[in-house]
Amino acid sequence: MARIIVVTSGKGGVGKTTTSASFSAGLAMRGHKTVVIDFDVGLRNLDLIMGCERRVVYDFVNVIQEEATLNQALIKDKQLENLFILPASQTRDKDALTKEGVGKVLEDLKKMGFEYIVCDSPAGIETGALMSAYFADDALVVTNPEVSSVRDSDRILGILSAKSKRAEESQEPVKEFLVLTRYNPKRVEEGEMLSLQDIEDILRIKLIGVVPESEAVLQASNAGMPAIHLKDTDVAEAYQDIVARYLGEEKPLRFTEYEKPGFLKRLFGGK
Repeated sequence: MARIIVVTSGKGGVGKTTTSASFSAGLAMRGHKTVVIDFDVGLRNLDLIMGCERRVVYDFVNVIQEEATLNQALIKDKQLENLFILPASQTRDKDALTKEGVGKVLEDLKKMGFEYIVCDSPAGIETGALMSAYFADDALVVTNPEVSSVRDSDRILGILSAKSKRAEESQEPVKEFLVLTRYNPKRVEEGEMLSLQDIEDILRIKLIGVVPESEAVLQASNAGMPAIHLKDTDVAEAYQDIVARYLGEEKPLRFTEYEKPGFLKRLFGGK
């Protein structure tokens, strides 16, 4: 059975699209046929991060409005055999997404043999965000260690538990997982960021991974590739861990402790 996974958060700029790209690429790396859908109608950033913006001919809205078939709109990833991208429209209104239309596209993707359908949600609680969350089986709730980001994520958890298809039909609730991005243990220790414990106490959902604050994320998006492809970086390893935990593997939590630099490192400019 295919799983529909929404990558969501209340606040913009927390790393949702970066997470959607790396998470879907990570699933495909492990041999799972995966599609990632951009629900951010009007902005459309996923295809840039996936490095396929020049290959967009038809989009998600074209498929919903039956102006193109799924086969015409799906873009095969350049690096991974099992990964496909369904881009958003840059020119349409967000109201172009209808519950019936989105539901039909998701059902058709399941019939095409996709094991994982990853929905990259726009920020906030407008149409695109509500549509991406409505059909979800699982949710990756992305948050930064800041009060406003955590508070907005709590609001999204309320929507998942009340407004999803699973909630409406009294099915088993959406499985919620917490992804903590831009975590800097040094700044946490100095009281500039919320700690892991603070965030878990507020949201009370299962932590699936911590992605450290890193310039590698910007480097990856500028290069048009998911950060999980940046070999030997903390960010790539963090996303690999998240995919492994999602698939049921036990992995120790990394990138959460601040290691004070030794005397020699301090002497020669280490942080």
